[in-house]
Amino acid sequence: MRTMRMRLAAAVLAVCGAVAWAAGDAHAVVEIDITRGNVQPLPIAVPAFTGGGRDQDLAADIASVVASDLQRSGLFAPVDPATFSQARVGPDEIPRFADWRVVGAQALVAGGIGRAADGRLQVDFRLWDVLAGEQITGQQFFTRPDNWRRVAHLVADAIYERLTGEKGYFDSRVVFVEESGAKDQRVKRLAIMDYDGANVQYLTNGDDLVLTPRFNPSSQEITYMSYAGETPRVHLLNIETGRQQLIRDFPGMTFAPRFSPDGRRVIMSLQQDANANIFTLDLQSGQAARLTDTAAINTAPSYSPDGQRVVFESDRGGSQQLYVMGADGSNPQRITFARGSYSTPVWSPRGDLIAFTRRHEGKFAIGVIRPDGSGERILTEGFHNEGPTWSPNGRVIMFFRETRGPNGGPELWTIDLATRSEFKVPLPAFGSDPAWSPLNR
Repeated sequence: MRTMRMRLAAAVLAVCGAVAWAAGDAHAVVEIDITRGNVQPLPIAVPAFTGGGRDQDLAADIASVVASDLQRSGLFAPVDPATFSQARVGPDEIPRFADWRVVGAQALVAGGIGRAADGRLQVDFRLWDVLAGEQITGQQFFTRPDNWRRVAHLVADAIYERLTGEKGYFDSRVVFVEESGAKDQRVKRLAIMDYDGANVQYLTNGDDLVLTPRFNPSSQEITYMSYAGETPRVHLLNIETGRQQLIRDFPGMTFAPRFSPDGRRVIMSLQQDANANIFTLDLQSGQAARLTDTAAINTAPSYSPDGQRVVFESDRGGSQQLYVMGADGSNPQRITFARGSYSTPVWSPRGDLIAFTRRHEGKFAIGVIRPDGSGERILTEGFHNEGPTWSPNGRVIMFFRETRGPNGGPELWTIDLATRSEFKVPLPAFGSDPAWSPLNR
């Protein structure tokens, strides 16, 4: 085995300190090229982490979350634990690589947990290249015991990044609208959860109808539309304090809000009479600026990551289509021309693609297109798919899918752009209008 060198991780988390061990070889034999089409999931073994006494169950739970994260990406195929001849492999052990090759694993995650002197949970893991018999990477985390699930997501993020070359997205949250009750009397509450549906917390009590929640760049504040009062209006909500406030008392309905990349402005639609136009509001000065001025419905604006452009939907050409304009409203250009109508555009955090909903011949599709209008791709299509939102690394899309029947309702799903793998997000009730946060770092 090659000599390993220890280094302190560059980022020290507010809740988890991390120490990383990197293999001497800068290029691992095992890797996934997610820029190619038809990516084959990498077989990876994630046995239960080692842990003594009261921590044995927790150690198994952490490994289970890691395996689930990797599988949900569509890029990894966790090997069935029933085939393991080594039920647990500690981070300080040299694995019996021949045993792991027999079960088809190309990579192996060996981990363990313990307790630091101050009572914090210590989690160590090492990622091994089974075929080469070499360590790829390893890290050590410290956190509160009740924060174990987040550490599991951080472990999965580290593995994802080392094997794909892309940032992971598992340590992130999603704000959405939880829907419960009879189909014709749905109670809608703002809720927030881990990306995988765990740790659901409610942000509103359901007294007022709420729609389209969106994070600010720091993930500490949400903008959304609420039907509280006589006219639907855009509101702000601080996640930490629970404080809610009306963004401004405009003379008309405001809707479809979204923060600018720097968090200083909110862009939204203002409806007056039969028309809707796009405005921005400076959150410090309270000054509003009008970006569109047409006798049409202009809505669903979304900034490019650099804040220089805005994509939006408009029926100014006779049907709902997507347009891109400068952040000051200049030079609007139509970018969609296929049959059907387009809605809910959202710019990828990478800046390379725009996700959208397309309706044609009674079907709803989720797709992506380049900002210049080229390269349109439909990712999934069906009865009712809508409301895409991007993972922080721009590689996965979450959306909601309506199920048929008298007891049907919206469910949250994810789809990976490279593999087209779809996974349903488990929730205690129905869910719609998801919005993915930046990473929790």
